[in-house]
Amino acid sequence: MLQISVEDSEIDPGEAHRWHLVSLTGDGGPAPRRTTGYNQAKHFTVAQHAQSIDEPIRSYVAASFDLPGRVDLDALEGAFLHLVRRHEVLRAVYQPLGGDLGCEVLTPDEVALKHDYVGPLETPAEVTGHLHEAFREVDTLAWPLITMGAVVRPESTTVWFSCDHLVTDGLSSAIAVNDIATAYRGLAQEQEPGSYLEFSRTQRRANRAMNADDARLDYWRDFRDRNDGLFPRFPLDLGVRPGRLYAPLASTERLLTARQTEEFGAACRARGGRLSMGLLAGVALALRQLGGPAEYRGLVPVNERGRGVYAESMGWFINTLPIEFPVGERAGFADVLTAAQDAYGRAQAHAGVHFVKAWRLLAPAEYARLHYWPHAVNFFSYIDFRRLPGADLHAAQRARLHVWVSGCNGLLHWLHRTDDGLFVNTIHVDTPLARETNRALLDGLAGVLTDVA
Repeated sequence: MLQISVEDSEIDPGEAHRWHLVSLTGDGGPAPRRTTGYNQAKHFTVAQHAQSIDEPIRSYVAASFDLPGRVDLDALEGAFLHLVRRHEVLRAVYQPLGGDLGCEVLTPDEVALKHDYVGPLETPAEVTGHLHEAFREVDTLAWPLITMGAVVRPESTTVWFSCDHLVTDGLSSAIAVNDIATAYRGLAQEQEPGSYLEFSRTQRRANRAMNADDARLDYWRDFRDRNDGLFPRFPLDLGVRPGRLYAPLASTERLLTARQTEEFGAACRARGGRLSMGLLAGVALALRQLGGPAEYRGLVPVNERGRGVYAESMGWFINTLPIEFPVGERAGFADVLTAAQDAYGRAQAHAGVHFVKAWRLLAPAEYARLHYWPHAVNFFSYIDFRRLPGADLHAAQRARLHVWVSGCNGLLHWLHRTDDGLFVNTIHVDTPLARETNRALLDGLAGVLTDVA
């Protein structure tokens, strides 16, 4: 599954169809009584604030994939409905609740789909424009939080869906692609996966009695004190002004071929490390070569699903952990890999505390004031899409993940592996210095990884 801007997806023209999720309750949905996730509550608050000052911060997490031939529209509608009925988080109605965010869930029988025929799209540019506009229709503050559709051709059909981040993450997109595709082929699993909302309630209960002096926050507190805050700064100049959001520039490119990626992974294992930590070490070395600090400090997203009942559940199952390790001026790859591996182990030991909870307790004034990251933040993300449900069909289906934001203040890299190699999807501020810095950083990273491989 390739993470790529929809504008770069090269989807052929065809007949456009849309499906809209509708409630059959007729009263706007039930009153909110259930707890939501930490990520959800903060995300919703940010959207409310942005709306109140008429500066909406918009984003989407979307995906597309191909099915062979001209699809059976009734069967595809059934597959879409299967997805929504299978994942409780997509049927939840979210509303503010006592300074927090609450929700109630419509039952599978209380939702349906409304089909609209949009009409023919004559050129790839028209397809791109249609999809981008359709993707952007999801709104954090309005239900539903998913929209679905297809571009139908005689020889193939591109199926798509778009969600607000409130109900999804990158891994969820691959899960949804697999659910839709298998349901369309009549192979759908009837057993409902674990609910993200139930996961969130359990997580909240575990941290309910925590206060700012709790020993479980020692790791976060120490990081905050050494870093002068919970948000580690991206260490290179991007030519941005504080407190301002910029138009984003997005791109995707391959850093290593499939063979090179295998060789790089083997080199990491020979040094006692994992490929993911080898990539983190490579990023740290590339930053150091460009004048970055001798101590790498960053944030790392961590998947909280595990391998049990939540393994194939949709939701925002992501915690974000701070990580730090030395990158000596003359340190070699093996040294930095070991340091990164050890640091990640220390960070994981504290994954029971959610970043949003730590932020709220350790920086309460900043938590209330900030509605997006305070500055360009150093952030490392890696996904091996080959390990996700349905990955054996990703290449044949041309499965794509599309992430978009309306504005940003830094540089984000999403490293990801497919059967074709190692790729990086980048979104950064559109400034001359950011373009120059990003190019130098990716060239440096590719050089480090190639040398190791």
